[in-house]
Amino acid sequence: MQLTDCHTHTSISPDSDASIAAMLEAAQAQGLAAYAVTDHIELCRYYPQGYYGTAPRNEEDFFDHAARWEQAMEQNRRARALVGGSMTFISGIELGEPDADFGLAESLYRDVRLDFTIASLHELRGKLDFYFLDYAHEDVDALLERYFTDLLAIARWGYYDVLGHVTYPLRYIVGDAGIAVDMARWTDCLAEVFKAVIAAGRGIELNTSGYRQTYGRPFPDEPLLRLYRDLGGTILTLGSDAHRPEDVGGGIAQGAALAKACGFDRIAVFLRHEPHYITL
Repeated sequence: MQLTDCHTHTSISPDSDASIAAMLEAAQAQGLAAYAVTDHIELCRYYPQGYYGTAPRNEEDFFDHAARWEQAMEQNRRARALVGGSMTFISGIELGEPDADFGLAESLYRDVRLDFTIASLHELRGKLDFYFLDYAHEDVDALLERYFTDLLAIARWGYYDVLGHVTYPLRYIVGDAGIAVDMARWTDCLAEVFKAVIAAGRGIELNTSGYRQTYGRPFPDEPLLRLYRDLGGTILTLGSDAHRPEDVGGGIAQGAALAKACGFDRIAVFLRHEPHYITL
């Protein structure tokens, strides 16, 4: 089986210090058929701090993602030139909070230097990234209701290739804070998200980072992956969400086996925003 990893980060992302050379070396050592670098670009802080007239809320609240965008595109250009014929390199990006500026996000999606766009939601308006929230002082149900409502708006917007880690908040609510969430309550919400993705001709990713984290499951997990398939979803990418070389390809084989068990007979990789398929 040919394996692919379509969600990874380098030091251009604020939460990684990995060099592109080390990540490429790890991808080639894993024998991946295709590999994407998808560094973080947060649309809610795309411009320099002065544009927003606000101060960073913590040490991770980085502004001027416009500069990171250009760095990412140049790095991806150089990386493509370094990769030989044994592995397909995919120039990707992870657009966080595209609903902060849908027009700007669409213009980035249309950049000719880009093959692949993951649309993700890491934080809600007026809130920190889910990673930083103190769940002892948060209304988890209210957070999830807002999250799935905003995710649905992004899914309907349509200028992305896949939605990333669609159950992202569970990484921290369930995995780190240990708060039980009855996902049956939110199944209808996610069904609407999946229907919007399918109607837009887009896909979702099976993010395998949860396998190596406290959460212990991928994003989304098996019941929701089956729901997506049952609703007619066919476009699925695999991504480790690696921020360091040792995690490149992490959980990908396990994710591929899960996808096959859920009825998928192929996975997608994107070139120039067009899906190309690899048989499972």
